[in-house]
Amino acid sequence: MHRVGIIPFDMKGDQTALLFVTSQKRGRWILPKGRRKGDETQFDACHREGLEEAGVRGRLLEDFPSTVLIGKHGKNGIQNVVVTYYPFLVETQEDDWLEKERRQRHWALLEDAPKVAYKEDYLGLIEQFRALRPWIKEAVENSKS
Repeated sequence: MHRVGIIPFDMKGDQTALLFVTSQKRGRWILPKGRRKGDETQFDACHREGLEEAGVRGRLLEDFPSTVLIGKHGKNGIQNVVVTYYPFLVETQEDDWLEKERRQRHWALLEDAPKVAYKEDYLGLIEQFRALRPWIKEAVENSKS
């Protein structure tokens, strides 16, 4: 089943940082993702997953989706699932959130993100984000003005 997720980020000048959370089963550094619930839009699901898994609220950049295969630990071992991620500008970070007791958070500068992220699943996605960074930065700046 197709899932959606976010690439939580923040920008200060020329620096960009990504926010990772730990996976529940294996403790790997991942990005928030999940299934849509009920009649939720994929964008509503992205906002909900960001709040539940990472305790963040912000702005979804809908123009820059990246679809990748992510290994998901299931009953029959690890299976690949299709996930479409959207850049998500973090505007607030809550001290308490739904999955606080099950997850840790970690901000990493974009250039350090490949050292943090679970490599098999996320290196390609981080590279896509890095390649889109000039357009993402422009979209963020345009939305602030």
